[in-house]
Amino acid sequence: MKKAIFMLGIVSAILAGCESEEKVENQSEENATTDVTARRSCAADDVLKDQIAENPALAKKISDIEMFTQKKLNENFESRLVNGVIEIPVVVNVLYRNSAENISQSQIQSQIDVLNKDFNATNSDYNNVPTAFSNVKANVGIRFVLDQVVRKSTKKTSWGTRDTMKKSAQGGLSPISPTTKLNLWVCTIGGGTLGYAQFPGGSSATDGVVIDSRYVGTTGTAVYPFNQGRTATHEVGHWMNLRHIWGDATCGTDYCNDTPSHNTANYGAPTYPHYSSCTGNPVEMTMNYMDYVDDRAMFMFSTDQKSRMLAIFQAGGPRYSFAQ
Repeated sequence: MKKAIFMLGIVSAILAGCESEEKVENQSEENATTDVTARRSCAADDVLKDQIAENPALAKKISDIEMFTQKKLNENFESRLVNGVIEIPVVVNVLYRNSAENISQSQIQSQIDVLNKDFNATNSDYNNVPTAFSNVKANVGIRFVLDQVVRKSTKKTSWGTRDTMKKSAQGGLSPISPTTKLNLWVCTIGGGTLGYAQFPGGSSATDGVVIDSRYVGTTGTAVYPFNQGRTATHEVGHWMNLRHIWGDATCGTDYCNDTPSHNTANYGAPTYPHYSSCTGNPVEMTMNYMDYVDDRAMFMFSTDQKSRMLAIFQAGGPRYSFAQ
């Protein structure tokens, strides 16, 4: 189990962490490719680094959020709200060039259903968590409700990871009530990227999650091996302040003490047990939603990950407005 990380290392870890071999550079729509990928690739960490490069003050804001999170964890805060649950309205913004990209209402609803199962430990594969991790598998207890679906026809073949899909002035769709509603953009991203999210602390004008239309939900255009809706589960985890389980560095940190150190990202469906060569040679938690394995191979959040997510909804937290 990982030891606690000193706050002085937070910003440097964000800026200087070693990248996994599958890093995808931020793509413009001009140079992005649209081929279906066989390996998971999430651009959330790369997008964060670019945002910090463009706005250096964001680094301190991210650091402050991490210190707030650690403080709340140490206080053992009460995670239940007055009504007993955090309910998050979801706005789905669909940008389509053809009928395949204009995914159906049923496909969108299947994604909402997956989020509710995965964040409430009612997913059918939850009991597949190995005994070694059974004492830390968590029911996060957050509910998602489809608020509205907004659709817009476009001539763009792909959008890249520069947030243009979030800007009406650039042909996309601006977010709706981003301080009280989770905006989820569905479009062709390109560059082999399945999705990406904005971490807490970024601009509300670009806040939310982006998922390629081929990896949304469990039906319609969803493509194997990413056809069980877990790309959104992974990205919403980022939106709620979770890091990749390997910390985007060799044997890096995700700031959770109950997740074992990972060498780097895992892909496909690893055979259990899969050992890390990090200190202590721990068995890796490859079935965690914040790894890069196929949808069928990820099915749990940990207790510390749950605490990190719930902390941001507490008074003074970066997503407190969602809990009102």
